[in-house]
Amino acid sequence: MSILGAHAMVWVGGWTVEECRLAVRSCAEAGYRLIEIPILEPEDLDAAATRKALDEHGVAASCSLGLSAETDVSSTDAAAVRRGEARLHSALDFAEAVGARHLIGVLYSNLGKYDAPASAEGRSNAVSAIRGLAEAARPKGVAIGLEAVNRYETNLLNTAEQTLDFIGDVGLDNVYVHLDTYHMNIEETSMRDAVLRCGDRLGYVHVGESHRGYLGTGSVDFPGLFGALAETGYDGPIVFESFSSAVVSPLLSNTLGVWRNLWDDGMDLAVAAREFMEKGLGITPA
Repeated sequence: MSILGAHAMVWVGGWTVEECRLAVRSCAEAGYRLIEIPILEPEDLDAAATRKALDEHGVAASCSLGLSAETDVSSTDAAAVRRGEARLHSALDFAEAVGARHLIGVLYSNLGKYDAPASAEGRSNAVSAIRGLAEAARPKGVAIGLEAVNRYETNLLNTAEQTLDFIGDVGLDNVYVHLDTYHMNIEETSMRDAVLRCGDRLGYVHVGESHRGYLGTGSVDFPGLFGALAETGYDGPIVFESFSSAVVSPLLSNTLGVWRNLWDDGMDLAVAAREFMEKGLGITPA
């Protein structure tokens, strides 16, 4: 059975020790068994304090990351690629230290709008970087999830099909597709078809509304998604993700264009999302 999780930014905008404790405690109180930790600055995070908070509340962790222009492994600038590889491996070290089994997100390029299509050289550089990351992750027991995001946040992997092709070129079995309904709603022709196309290469799912607010109040085809997950027997993490200007990480908020205050009560939002997902997935509440 899939584990239901929530993104930390439902409650906090960073990951100081105090924010960590608040987010993990709140995640548990909202009825989730996993929290997704955004690794904005891996070197600034306290892995020991994070692991302690997770253990205290019986919550598992996953870790997510997006690269910058300066650390873009899909760049044709060798220095940027080296910086990106170092950033990825630093994030992997943190994920291992806190007991995470998934390192996911836009690990393959800058998280931002490009002004041209991806080049063959840049794509090749990204494939090599992800292959190296996955090879390092295998003995640590960490799987690598590549998130397909919309055209305004990468020029490389916008759809499930593109991500499957990329993973095929990486050629390692601990690399999988990470789908996100917010991005799928923009780029895919069908939620169901995208899930079915991935099959057993789907390893992580973000559930978010078209406007990133309360689930069921936008235009995402959740019945199509939930039905396809059941049809394929998907049993990986299903993680609620939402952003509002009420909880601000200046770096990520500016990158994602989080300009509106779509909610101001993270706990009410999170509980409503869990109940919505449980109903849609046919999960009996614990």
